[in-house]
Amino acid sequence: MHIAIVANTAWYIANFRLGFMQSLRAAGYQVSAICPAGDGLQQIAAAGFNHVTFQLQGKSINPLRELGSVLSLRSALKRAAPDVILSHTPKGNIYTSFARRGLGMRQIAGVSGLGSSFIRQDWLTRLVMRLYKLTFGGMDRVLFENPTDKAIFLQHGLVDAARAEGIPGLGVDLDHFTCEPFAPLAQEGAPVFLMIARLLGDKGVREYAAAARSVRLRHPHARFQLLGSLDASNPTAITAAELAAWTSDTTIDYLGYTADVRPFIAAAHCIVLPSYREGMSRTLLEAAAVGRALIASDVPGCREAIELGVNGLLCEARNAGSLSAALSKFCTLPEARMRQMGAASRTKAQAQFSEALVTATYLRSLEQLRR
Repeated sequence: MHIAIVANTAWYIANFRLGFMQSLRAAGYQVSAICPAGDGLQQIAAAGFNHVTFQLQGKSINPLRELGSVLSLRSALKRAAPDVILSHTPKGNIYTSFARRGLGMRQIAGVSGLGSSFIRQDWLTRLVMRLYKLTFGGMDRVLFENPTDKAIFLQHGLVDAARAEGIPGLGVDLDHFTCEPFAPLAQEGAPVFLMIARLLGDKGVREYAAAARSVRLRHPHARFQLLGSLDASNPTAITAAELAAWTSDTTIDYLGYTADVRPFIAAAHCIVLPSYREGMSRTLLEAAAVGRALIASDVPGCREAIELGVNGLLCEARNAGSLSAALSKFCTLPEARMRQMGAASRTKAQAQFSEALVTATYLRSLEQLRR
């Protein structure tokens, strides 16, 4: 059986799906990638996988451009000729469903979040819901990264319950993200907080900066780090001027972007993500695997990584005051308690969020399609 992984960027496949693809290959499947050209193609090829590219405007909502993307994807599917397509991201799932029609290919969709349109709740939300209704009824299998998204699809009749199943996000490679020793607190007993995310408003970056400024009034030695890339093309992007203001008054230590987050997680005491919504936050799963306490918004895709008071704390989304209270509470914890929360995170990652669990679910779904 030939499996094609479809995604909206080569970077996504190279960074998040290569281990999974290697597991599929080890199980006896032929595996290839279908994605737009860009960063990551060399990594895909170096891992021994064939790839076929297609044209996609990631941020576009122009109908003619989007039709062109579907036609380009259809051409790529014909060239690759897979038996089963594993698709991801909202555009990847919907466009693949249209593009494969009449080609005799099966599709398993991975719902890794509902996209920014569901955060804003506007005309685009209604349009995307109609597109889901048109396409998801014909899916062979739909795997949801969090239970809230699954419930929404079932409530609106967008997917057959018999074909829907939950998975723990993309999972985390526990051999790559190993449990690291807890860094001693500074002499003043103040922790290092770290937020890892693209610099977007929807990720809660502005709330993080506001909360950091507030907390440092009471805990002046606490440090607030920010790791991630600017994304000027996104409508909710943090501006360079905003970032400069936060760094100039030492509210935020901006660490830039890195392809390897592990040493930064290991050097911190608590990982923070006040996002407005996620599919299943990879950042939180990776931080849990490294053995760090977590603070995140009480929203789908974040809350699942946290057992309140055991391995982390929750705050209200879009509320800098609520985030500030959670950060301040963590600052007052004894160092031994911070270590216990980190250890509990690692235990939770091992039990619930292993990449092996996700791979096993996909393998079961593929075997069912053979019958």
